[in-house]
Amino acid sequence: MKIKQNAVRVLATTMRRYSEANLAFKTLKHVDLEEAIENLDRAFESKLEALHSLYDVDKSDFDYFVNPDTAVLIMLRNALHHRDHELFSSWNAEMNKPGGPRRFLGAEFLLVSHRLVNPASTARQFYKIQDFLMRVDPVLQSPALENKLSSANRQSLIQHLRAGLHFDDVLRKAERERYPQKQIYLNVIPVFISAVSRVFRSLRDRGLIFEGADALDFRDHFDEKLVVDFSNLNYDKVRII
Repeated sequence: MKIKQNAVRVLATTMRRYSEANLAFKTLKHVDLEEAIENLDRAFESKLEALHSLYDVDKSDFDYFVNPDTAVLIMLRNALHHRDHELFSSWNAEMNKPGGPRRFLGAEFLLVSHRLVNPASTARQFYKIQDFLMRVDPVLQSPALENKLSSANRQSLIQHLRAGLHFDDVLRKAERERYPQKQIYLNVIPVFISAVSRVFRSLRDRGLIFEGADALDFRDHFDEKLVVDFSNLNYDKVRII
């Protein structure tokens, strides 16, 4: 149990550091936008790495692949960790590539978030919905397809994305409103909130005692009231002018 306690403590610390990077972003972007984006993206990736470390020591007792939130985050971590492709450039990073947002002059983007049942403000970390599908769905014939997935795990992930996280609903709306798939981005923070809440509740039910200031703070924050409704989607539209 001590190994899991340590993994939870590290995860909680990375979550605090991401929150700090998110707060600092608002000021730093006016001074050094590239540094602000790099700090935020690397802090988010650190959270995914810490979640994966917890998965490594907890997977024999908790099935991280049976639920859409935990399964998709493990897949995203693996994709970002191995970097054998060009997928999963964050919205901020994409907008800051050479030429900036004016590369998309006149284009409109659809930014999608799942809603919390009890409304609360959340951070925003966006990745293309298309990238998730291109990583796992062979029908798309993507050169970035993850080849190490078993057939069963691949089908499960596709189902988690299309039905569990309601990607199919998003794509139908995008098609009706004529958004190219490459212009649809998903905020993964609600997915992360749901996943951590699920895992923390399970750990508490199994008798794990949270240790350390960060772990205790997040244990109390990620309680039974913090629930994400994956069927309830919020859409923001951003036109580049």
